[in-house]
Amino acid sequence: MPQLVESSNMPPSPFSSGGVFKDATLRQTLHLSIGAERLRFQISNTFGGSDLPITAATIALPTGGKAGVAGIDTATLKTLTFNGGSESIKIARGQVAYSDPIDYKVDPQSMITISLYFQAGQSGSSITGHPGSRTTSWMQAGNKVKDATLAGSSTKHWYFVSAVEAWAPANAGALIILGDSITDGRGSTDDANNRWPDLLLARLQKAGLTHIGVNNQAAGGNTVLSGGLGPPLMQRYKRDALEQQGVKWVMIFEGVNDLGNAGDGNGVATRLQSSFKQIVADCKKAGFKTIGATITAFSGNGQSYSGAGREAGRQTINKWILTSGTFDATVDFAKFIDDPSQKSQLAKAYDGGDHLHPNVAGYQAMADQFPLDIFKE
Repeated sequence: MPQLVESSNMPPSPFSSGGVFKDATLRQTLHLSIGAERLRFQISNTFGGSDLPITAATIALPTGGKAGVAGIDTATLKTLTFNGGSESIKIARGQVAYSDPIDYKVDPQSMITISLYFQAGQSGSSITGHPGSRTTSWMQAGNKVKDATLAGSSTKHWYFVSAVEAWAPANAGALIILGDSITDGRGSTDDANNRWPDLLLARLQKAGLTHIGVNNQAAGGNTVLSGGLGPPLMQRYKRDALEQQGVKWVMIFEGVNDLGNAGDGNGVATRLQSSFKQIVADCKKAGFKTIGATITAFSGNGQSYSGAGREAGRQTINKWILTSGTFDATVDFAKFIDDPSQKSQLAKAYDGGDHLHPNVAGYQAMADQFPLDIFKE
């Protein structure tokens, strides 16, 4: 999910001074879902305050096939091009660009490395990225896009690259998950790809449902209605779901940040219902199936979201999600990981420690109990 990078999540010094990534290489690893033999890459300057000039770009498989590593297998290295063969591109402020399609075989659930070199860098301090990568990115001065490894600085954020698109058989389709930090993987293990969508992908692959791409369109602190981090869902769902390629299912698992900051939980629940109805209606017009997920518990000692009124709002919206018939299918995450004896709280075994975000065991439980019959054609 592309968003404006906050000042605290900008690249480390010296890669943010005198031009962001000026005369520097940025190397990032991405987790793919389905296998493919032809790819292209979406690069976003949606929130950039200036043009984004990319001087050179490459694709490779990372050393050992691992996430977050600085090294690549140079035998797999290929140059990325743009606009029909150019090795460089200038992406206008507010725009999105694509690499040229490249024949490049990748296996399901594999990692891939994208290296970008910026000779001039991006001027100003407004850039596009995704702070909650849970994945290490590397950067080094100079044009190192073809180097076997980088020896510079690292940070656990992604920048600019916003999607991988795969040429796939006609029966393949994308599951778009619209969400917040719980889907973004807060509480998961860095460089381990054990967010619940990653774990669901692994289960789908094991079950033989290898035609389903899992697309994580979530960000920490995101809201449905207003405020929060990144564009609220009502401002971004068309971009992040309706306008993506190959979509078959759109899932909404969001609202905890709206409720957690609410003065009136039931009032927010009513507004969430109206918003979800609008998203579902637009998805149905586009021919997509919709999935609604219940909001998991967020009460406990020290958790600022706690409150009887907010919990009442959660119960109201969850009952509506499950019983209103608005969605083609529902997933009761709250039932999976909430404490059955104290339903306002996460089960202790699944609580990541802040009484809001699950731990890895909680994410695994969400994936393990996800009803796969939703995907039966």
